[in-house]
Amino acid sequence: MWNYRDVKMPKLLFSRIRLYEFKDLMPNMKRPRRIDIVLNCRRRKKDIQCVSVQKCNDEMYSSKLSCQTDHKLHLEKLLKDKKYLAAFRSFLQSEFSEENIEFWLACEEFRLATSPEDLQWRAEKIYREFIQPTACREINVDQHIREKIKQALEKPSLSCFDEAQKHVYLLMERDSCPRFLHSNAYLSLNCKSRTLWYL
Repeated sequence: MWNYRDVKMPKLLFSRIRLYEFKDLMPNMKRPRRIDIVLNCRRRKKDIQCVSVQKCNDEMYSSKLSCQTDHKLHLEKLLKDKKYLAAFRSFLQSEFSEENIEFWLACEEFRLATSPEDLQWRAEKIYREFIQPTACREINVDQHIREKIKQALEKPSLSCFDEAQKHVYLLMERDSCPRFLHSNAYLSLNCKSRTLWYL
């Protein structure tokens, strides 16, 4: 019967001299790649790409929204502030589209009418000046809006120009206001108002 103590292990395997040779062989060996690690890495990359694309889309959408709300806020500010309103009017005159702001202001003034007679002559004046097809400052509204206003002139109410006024407001908000906000007139006026605030 043999004893494990009798078996001699080769000293060569455990000697310190030969250990460096074993280490030198390690870098040359190709280690098998675990497929689960590879798949996880690929999934992570895809997730990161998806998240970055989603983030980019969200930022673009939010910037569009903020841009739209900015123009809305700016138009409200322009119509309330006398200095900005005067600058906006002169800007629209330079673009030959001042009829929009003039109509909007006429509608605001129209709502201040107190008596039915006052309401009647103001409504007719607005119609002749801005709505009828041969008007000197004809605004761009749909035919059905024109017809509604024409029918409402028989017995005008304070809301007979509401639809046309809303249409013109949206037109200014989308078209004229953004151009005005990038114009030299607005930028210089805005700069002056900020300078006065600091003084």
